[in-house]
Amino acid sequence: MISAEEAIESLKKGNEQYVSVDTFHTDVSSSMLEHFAKNGQEPYAIIISCSDSRVIPERIFHAAIGDLFTIRVAGNVIDDHQLGSIEYAAGHLGTNLIVVMGHTGCGAVAAAVHHDPGGYIKYITDEIKKAIGAEQDDYKACVLNVQQSIRVIESSLEIQKDEEKGLKVIGAIYNLENGTVEFGV
Repeated sequence: MISAEEAIESLKKGNEQYVSVDTFHTDVSSSMLEHFAKNGQEPYAIIISCSDSRVIPERIFHAAIGDLFTIRVAGNVIDDHQLGSIEYAAGHLGTNLIVVMGHTGCGAVAAAVHHDPGGYIKYITDEIKKAIGAEQDDYKACVLNVQQSIRVIESSLEIQKDEEKGLKVIGAIYNLENGTVEFGV
């Protein structure tokens, strides 16, 4: 188990590697798979990100199997299902860092800003609309949405208990255009 600050540094270094190389390699050998099957997982960070196929946290942070506990949902919105997953990783796996990561060019945020979709998508955009209010700038709306997800996470009583033990919740924005991650939004 590593501290939240150490986890942030690992993510930053991984993102620097991601933007400086042309290919990504990770060990998925049978011995590595067997190791994690027998020994369980010890992720150093919980990443909540959008389901967008261009946003792949393990790649963005140059992470290997077992490094990240990734929760993906369109618009990186938080409900009881995501909170349960977060509480599991923080409480049972001992992970000390939660990162809510939005991204530029997010279709869910753009839909909330510029449209009024129907169907099940409306559940997602309604959550985002609560977060962004009347904001019309897509980037600013993305930041507001990340900040709202952080507030929802921090309102969890279980998360509050874990924060007293060193758990940290931070926001970040992934830039689709250049691959960099801006932390602390």
